[in-house]
Amino acid sequence: MSEGSSAAGGYERVEVEIFGEMYRLRTDDRESLKKIVNMVDSSMKIIAQNTRSFAGSRIAVLAALKIAEDYYQLKRDYDELLELLDENK
Repeated sequence: MSEGSSAAGGYERVEVEIFGEMYRLRTDDRESLKKIVNMVDSSMKIIAQNTRSFAGSRIAVLAALKIAEDYYQLKRDYDELLELLDENK
């Protein structure tokens, strides 16, 4: 991840690499962006190893589905935890 200049509102431009492609993004939280970029890049690399497709767009969609599935499971777990906490009040 390379640095860029600060923009208005505390946002800065950064260049990131995801699955061999460079992207220019704006962020107000460099560390969070770095973690997100690493998660997406790792997901795409794992899927690329486990699929016969070499199409970047197909790998990106499969990675997005996996990340969304993980998010949805975490949200369900969180909601169940909140329900348990409410029951114990």
